[in-house]
Amino acid sequence: NIIIIVYLGREKMKVNGNSGAEKNVLSAIGSNFLGRAPRWYKILIISYLIINPILFAINPFVAGWVLMAEFISTLALALVCYPLPSGGLLAIEAVVIGMTSAEHVYHHVVDNFPVLLLLMFMVAGIFFMKELLLFIFTRLLVSVRSKILLSLIFCFLGAFLSAFLDALTVTAVVITVAYGFYGIYHKYASNKGDRQAKSIKDDDGIDEIDREDLNNFRGFLRNLMMHAAVGTALGGALTLVGEPQNLIIGKQMGWDFIQFFKECSPVSVPVFFAGLVTCVLTEVFKILGYGYQMPENVRKVLEAEVKRTSEDMDVKTIGRYIAEAAAGVFLIIALALHLAEVGLVGLTIIILVTSFTGVIEEHHFGEAFTESLPFTALLVVFFTIVAVIADQGLFKPIINVVFGMDGKHQILAFFIANGVLSAISDNVFVATVYITEVVAALKGGIIDQLQADKLAVATNMGTNIPSVATPNGQAAFLFLLTSTLAPLIRLSYLQMMKLALPYTIIMTTVALIATYYNL
Repeated sequence: NIIIIVYLGREKMKVNGNSGAEKNVLSAIGSNFLGRAPRWYKILIISYLIINPILFAINPFVAGWVLMAEFISTLALALVCYPLPSGGLLAIEAVVIGMTSAEHVYHHVVDNFPVLLLLMFMVAGIFFMKELLLFIFTRLLVSVRSKILLSLIFCFLGAFLSAFLDALTVTAVVITVAYGFYGIYHKYASNKGDRQAKSIKDDDGIDEIDREDLNNFRGFLRNLMMHAAVGTALGGALTLVGEPQNLIIGKQMGWDFIQFFKECSPVSVPVFFAGLVTCVLTEVFKILGYGYQMPENVRKVLEAEVKRTSEDMDVKTIGRYIAEAAAGVFLIIALALHLAEVGLVGLTIIILVTSFTGVIEEHHFGEAFTESLPFTALLVVFFTIVAVIADQGLFKPIINVVFGMDGKHQILAFFIANGVLSAISDNVFVATVYITEVVAALKGGIIDQLQADKLAVATNMGTNIPSVATPNGQAAFLFLLTSTLAPLIRLSYLQMMKLALPYTIIMTTVALIATYYNL
């Protein structure tokens, strides 16, 4: 088929008087490869694809680490090219050359199916509640003038909600709200005078003054998003339901909700307060990109929007708000009590909200899934890299070193090893590997129950706290990086690492001290 297509294209070009058909077809294929990505990026990905088979034939272990570094680089360059095509090519090649198998990839996908189900349905469910969320948070944004207090509110809310809800759900809420904020001002700035409305991705035609306000507003939203994202990690470490790996650890150790909190609180509670203090310090001293204030012009636009929505509110609008609020209450209760798998709760939210708000057109449902499905596909690609890590035993040397220690040194080594590996890999996978080894050591009589409990706490805190250092350390961070909001507010991989650095240093240090003295 490919030969026929190329032949017909060449014959058509000959008829049109073009003798360089072959060259033109090859040029078109090269131009189409990764679309509008820069030439250097295309060459980089091609070089990866050429190097990997050669390196795998020489040293599979080294090739595995190189592949992981290559995949991380596609995440780091997410604003240049969405990492699904380029990272997907690396994943496909890994399966083809034998670094892992399609069966093992499928196994990891099935193990993480609840997370995929969550992304598919819960994020879409939040989309249908955005009208109420924007109504509430816009009023919060314009009523709280102190950036420090507002940052603390976003961080605390992220932590509180993530302690009982899933961090991805909380992140989806915050992304929806911030996207709405940005859209309100961008629409105003791009429609002043007689100009036509621009795409939300397009700044052309915006006045210099408005452009400066827009850039400052981007910085303001970046700050709030990072405070909220770190908050999800703080709250996620506190409870059994805070993160998926917490459930795995609790199940392996036989801990219920109360016992999990009791065992982890000597470390998780000090870290929680250290995170809130860090939030305040970053804004007071404007550390590493924090300290952006909301421009007065933006505040006036948002205040005008609040006034307009209040004046335009009719009985139908109030009815929609009531339906969305009722669905929100059901969401919190259902997730807190684990009435069903999180993704199924999300599907229930979609059905309830759309049924009682009059959303019945098919294209509205399609729009709701545009945010979640690309990331769902990217996560499946990521599980392929995780399968390579498992099959090539990339973490085995580190695991052997850690289990060669004893006492407090072993506990600290567990925390550090889990933290480092979670920052570059999947924290659920890392926690699963380490807690399985802990239970095996306990059953084999290598360690006693007290040491096993301490190692389980170190595993929980290690996978939750130091992993905030990079966007690929936590699914919520990666979701934020690859969301439609990130390019709008200029939130890149390196920008996220820079903004997370103060939190990483302070929270990890406090966690290490608490681990040493309290466990």
